[in-house]
Amino acid sequence: MKHFLQLKDFTKEEFDYLFQRAKVIKAMFKAYAIYHPLKDRMLAMVFEKQSTRTRVSFEAGIHQLGGSSINLTTGETQLGRGEPIEDVARVISRMVDLVMIRTFDQSIIERFSAYSRVPVINGLTNQYHPCQIMADIFTFIEHRGSMSGKTVAWIGDGNNMANTWLQAAHLFNFQLHVSTPEGYGIDISQFPEEELSHLQVFKDPLEAVNQADLVTTDVWTSMGFEQETEERKSAFAPFQVNSLLMQQAKDDALFMHCLPAHRGEEVSGEVLEGNQSVVWDEAENRLHVQKALMEYLLLGRLPNS
Repeated sequence: MKHFLQLKDFTKEEFDYLFQRAKVIKAMFKAYAIYHPLKDRMLAMVFEKQSTRTRVSFEAGIHQLGGSSINLTTGETQLGRGEPIEDVARVISRMVDLVMIRTFDQSIIERFSAYSRVPVINGLTNQYHPCQIMADIFTFIEHRGSMSGKTVAWIGDGNNMANTWLQAAHLFNFQLHVSTPEGYGIDISQFPEEELSHLQVFKDPLEAVNQADLVTTDVWTSMGFEQETEERKSAFAPFQVNSLLMQQAKDDALFMHCLPAHRGEEVSGEVLEGNQSVVWDEAENRLHVQKALMEYLLLGRLPNS
């Protein structure tokens, strides 16, 4: 049994298979084909952080594969009233086939998975956001092909998205340029040397995006840091992704944002709505890659895929 707690839980070969399956599943979805390989399977979704895209994509996805879902928030479970995570994991995993958790610290999902009898998916933690990066890479492949040898520029907060992009750089063999305000960089102490070899850090965001194939960012204040909002607005102001910044990247560079986006803060409205932006494809592709992921975790590699 496999869990998907962070990107490096899977090999490059497994991701190649998942992207191929996502392409097939997306084509079936577009053709209104009925495909129910997970008939009568149940997905439990545990939300300790609010969500729009994660909930809709997982709930719609399991339904489209023939299964059903249960949505649990912190206030609706004993997890929010102090029951040990290990006990909650043992109970829930005896009643469902798959669990997706969106929570705070990565240690929570790791403790849950250690006692779960069914696969566990990381829907987001403070440290990693692997489902979003799966969707982003699938989106890049759709538009530009392989990421091998490419350059991705991450501008803004050194948060869970930046961490996961760094894991992706090693897995998919591209260079990651990161530019963040002082004091908001990636905590490189948590990464092995082979992953850090794909990282270059720049003080100036204009240098970071120079000749990049993809420019990407996120909100300046992630959930859990709201009390720092005003302080962050001041620190992050020079790191907005705008037309001037995009002009330093390659002419055919793409722009991505995991959403929700704050126009006029981390990204200008002109870039978000511009012809280099693929943010709506990114959002849709959460659905397709997660359907491929759920199918793989429950049924394994299918023949003739």
